[in-house]
Amino acid sequence: MSAPELPPEIEEKEDWLITYADAITLLMAFMVMLLTFSEYDLPAFEEAAAAIESNLTGREATSPTQLLKIDVQDVVFNMQADQVVKVETDTKGVVIELSSSAFYKPGTAEMREQAIPVLEKMVQTLLAPRYEAYHIDVEGHTDDVPINTEKFPSNWELSAGRATRIVRFLVSQEMDPNRMKATGFAATKPKAPNRDAEGKPIPENQAKNRRVVIRIYPMNLNERDEYLRKVEERTLMKEAAAERAKVEGIPEAGASQTPSEGTMPPAASAVDPLAMPAAPAATMPMPAPVPQNQPASATEGAVQNQ
Repeated sequence: MSAPELPPEIEEKEDWLITYADAITLLMAFMVMLLTFSEYDLPAFEEAAAAIESNLTGREATSPTQLLKIDVQDVVFNMQADQVVKVETDTKGVVIELSSSAFYKPGTAEMREQAIPVLEKMVQTLLAPRYEAYHIDVEGHTDDVPINTEKFPSNWELSAGRATRIVRFLVSQEMDPNRMKATGFAATKPKAPNRDAEGKPIPENQAKNRRVVIRIYPMNLNERDEYLRKVEERTLMKEAAAERAKVEGIPEAGASQTPSEGTMPPAASAVDPLAMPAAPAATMPMPAPVPQNQPASATEGAVQNQ
């Protein structure tokens, strides 16, 4: 008896793979388009990542943005400046809002002496290595009351001057200038309406709109790599210059030199009129905005209120 014949093998067709591959390709292209046109909420993403890490490891995790916010809030609270400094987060990072009335003298870009210790403590926090790869954007804002002085012909110059003053102070505290940017917006981005429906000024809202905003947010990967590369290049250049000076016998900067006989000692350096005043030894609370006296003219009032 012969063995039964085996049924013929059915050839498996893989035509479905073409349709499947097309669908996956279209889906990937759609996701790329969504990511391209979407606005990233980086703090929310970091919080979600921290929450996932906490669930996986069982340990409490804090996102870098939240950690920065907490560190700055601690500085503001310890310096008793929480009435004139607000610390929040937006879709990019941490936002520090400074009241212009408390940090600047009216109608100028000159900072009050009481504001210096607060800014110094903030700089110490921002100089921490974990916040090195963060951008720092400083924005100046004013109300809609026009100003017309020799130094500040309009609110554009005043807002830009105040923002630039903060940047210059940060640079004087050894903050890398490549991380920073200063912008003046004048009265174009108010937090609240400067005037009511009848066109009358609202002093409370105008006080809110006179502010300086410091935005701190992390660099993207490409920016971070480029920034760290430049930092490394500057470090190597400084080390090479120091080594060359050592070989050539050039005294280091700051070394005391005795003037040779018959020569005059170097003249004292000129004082920068915008140099920062010395910070007081004791911690002082920030002054709250105080209403100004009734001005004698409209121009004087504009200067006092700014």
